[in-house]
Amino acid sequence: MKKHIFYSYTETQKFAESFSEHINPGQIIALIGDLGSGKTTFSQGFARGLGIEEKVISPTFKLVSEYYGQILLLHIDCYRLKNINEFLIIGGEEILSKKDAIVLIEWPERIKSMWSDDWIYISFKMSKKEPDVREVIIEGFQ
Repeated sequence: MKKHIFYSYTETQKFAESFSEHINPGQIIALIGDLGSGKTTFSQGFARGLGIEEKVISPTFKLVSEYYGQILLLHIDCYRLKNINEFLIIGGEEILSKKDAIVLIEWPERIKSMWSDDWIYISFKMSKKEPDVREVIIEGFQ
């Protein structure tokens, strides 16, 4: 487990950009945190690190967004899902088994029964005193 403190949106994105260089296709990364805690900000920096020029936004209404760079990035947002069956209906099992893409999942708690020991888990927590400060804890990454 590694803990990081970021003092700005830019710091979070720069970290995610460099972090992406250490991630291989086939990896699933669960982004855990409340609304506004930095999950999409992290995703934007991560995508930039993969050479993706397209603007990355929260895929809340789309559920799954595909971005093409050096590696295919699948950005999933489970926020609107009521249960795991809805994830399976949209092809969730197939998405998670892709070996040619990196998968980022926001609100993975909705599909918790699918979690695996080989996923990377990144938790985001906002400071109550300083609105721009984020505590980020990474588990499952050496």
